[in-house]
Amino acid sequence: MRKFVMAALGGTVAGVLLTTQVAGPLIAQEAERTENVYEQLDLFGDIFERIRAQYVEEVDSKKLVEAAINGMLTSLDPHSSYLPPEDFDDMQVQTRGEFGGLGIEVTQDQGFVKVVSPMDGTPADAAGIEAGDFITHVNGESVLGLTLDQAVDMMRGPVGSEIIITVVREGTDEPFDVSIIRDTIKVTAVKSRVVGNTVVLRITTFNDQTTPGLQEELGKRVAELDGLANVDGFVVDLRNNPGGLLTEAISVSDTFLEKGEIVSTRGRDPADGERFNATSGDMAGGKPIVVLINGGSASASEIVAGALQDHRRAIVVGTKSFGKGSVQTVVPLRGDGAMRLTTARYYTPSGRSIQALGVMPDIVVNQPVQPPADPAAEGEEAVPEFAPQSEADLRGIISNDSMTEDERKLLEEERARVEETAKLRDEDYQLAYAVDILRGLNAVAAPAAAE
Repeated sequence: MRKFVMAALGGTVAGVLLTTQVAGPLIAQEAERTENVYEQLDLFGDIFERIRAQYVEEVDSKKLVEAAINGMLTSLDPHSSYLPPEDFDDMQVQTRGEFGGLGIEVTQDQGFVKVVSPMDGTPADAAGIEAGDFITHVNGESVLGLTLDQAVDMMRGPVGSEIIITVVREGTDEPFDVSIIRDTIKVTAVKSRVVGNTVVLRITTFNDQTTPGLQEELGKRVAELDGLANVDGFVVDLRNNPGGLLTEAISVSDTFLEKGEIVSTRGRDPADGERFNATSGDMAGGKPIVVLINGGSASASEIVAGALQDHRRAIVVGTKSFGKGSVQTVVPLRGDGAMRLTTARYYTPSGRSIQALGVMPDIVVNQPVQPPADPAAEGEEAVPEFAPQSEADLRGIISNDSMTEDERKLLEEERARVEETAKLRDEDYQLAYAVDILRGLNAVAAPAAAE
């Protein structure tokens, strides 16, 4: 009995010693990390007090802290930021579909404001602003060195007032000025029309109105053609749609899918991953669908295009999309502000991330280039040459983690083949379309052949 007790006790002591040997360095490392964090926070406090006491002019402590918070968030990636109370209110209003401004979705790159896309029927759209344009000056004042929120504040103003923005556009030698009259932006999320026997559904944004608007417009146009039997197919136009609510992207995709995964999200903790699946009921009744995208199609637009493409439910036509494959969570904070934080990547049904890659169309079709509104005006500052812009060109982006180097190489080779077909249009437009149609029919027919 005594031997048994001693053996048990010896085993316990040995276990404690072994645990101490393994855990000791880990505990020490964690303690060192914690100590370093507190040292950095002390450093922040010292700098904050020094600025308050010795800066050449008196500073607003609240604005100083907000700037520090925003700097911390914007250092992570281009889509994380701090939203002061007024910006948070504006964002909530925008998701309901009516707000004041120019009507452009913007991001920041190379120190300037970059247009992701103009919204249909807005002052910016009417003035000829295009996706990919860079805004370098607002009313003659440079935006270089400003945060995105500061630049956006410069563009805000009373409805009916004029703003002059200086634009740099790819293919245009000199910057040019554009005059825009601010207006109340009433975003109609979905517009529709009938072309022959085809129903065209133009989705401009993904807000609270999108899914109800889509279903209403689809039903109205089908009734106009006296039923689905007379409909040849549907065009879902997502060009220059900068995205919006993830929930709306899922429900729009579900409108055209009978079953299967629509999108999945994966964050830092695998347990936080989510999968969203389609429910039964295809409002298009299995009719052919073509989805139109371009470089201004971002985020939620790419979720819809990727889902319908992966399920072979639609042929995707146009040019490569923007490539924003990350999910931002808006967290309300004390003081009525909020934090926009990138918390996950999203993945199409086949498991691919389009982060910094975009959705590649099944058929590449380039839109004819329109001349700028006023190419004669010159800017005062030297402006760098800008390459074609997408998420991949932004500074500090998060990586795409769904592909190996070999898979990425194969993808680029496939994209090169598709783009080669697009170049053929300059030589023989009809032949190019014959090739494109075969490619599209093959894309849709593949699942049936497999079955």
